[in-house]
Amino acid sequence: MMGSMTPPRPDRSLLIVLGVIAVLVVVSLVVVFSRGEPEALDPDTPEGVVQRYSAAVIAGDETAAMGYLTPDVRDGCERFSDAQTDNLRVVLVSTTERSTSADVRVSIVASYEGNGPFGASEFASERTFDLVTVDGEWLIESSPWELAICTNGARN
Repeated sequence: MMGSMTPPRPDRSLLIVLGVIAVLVVVSLVVVFSRGEPEALDPDTPEGVVQRYSAAVIAGDETAAMGYLTPDVRDGCERFSDAQTDNLRVVLVSTTERSTSADVRVSIVASYEGNGPFGASEFASERTFDLVTVDGEWLIESSPWELAICTNGARN
C-alpha cells in the first residue's frame, strides 16, 4: 500500500504577508477616496462664512456669494463682469476674532497651465477677509481682490 499523498499546505507566512498587503490596499483606497471635499466649517463662524463665500465665488454663484456680504457692500455693489476663478484654491491660514469683527487670513493659490520646461505653475499669496457682525451674524466687509464680486468690497 502506498503512503497517502496530501497536497502541500500553503506557507503560513506567505498567507500573512498577502493578508497584510490586502489590508494596506483597502486602507489606501479608503484614504484616497475619502479626501474629496474639504470639511465644512461651522457656518456661524468667520471661517465658515469665508469658506462658503469663497466656494460660491469659485463656483460662479454670485447670488449665493452676495448673501455673505454686509448690507453696505451689497447696496453699493458694482459687480465685476468676469472674475478669473477657474484655477483658484483657498486655504485657511489663521483667524483673529474679536467681539464684533474678525480677520480671516487665507492663502490663495492660482494654478496656470504652462508649456515651459517645468510644465504648469502656481502662484500663492496670503490675503485677508475682514468680517463684522451684523445682527449677530458674521458678514464679509471686504475680501481679497481675487475673490471679490463687487469693486467696493475688494482690497489689494
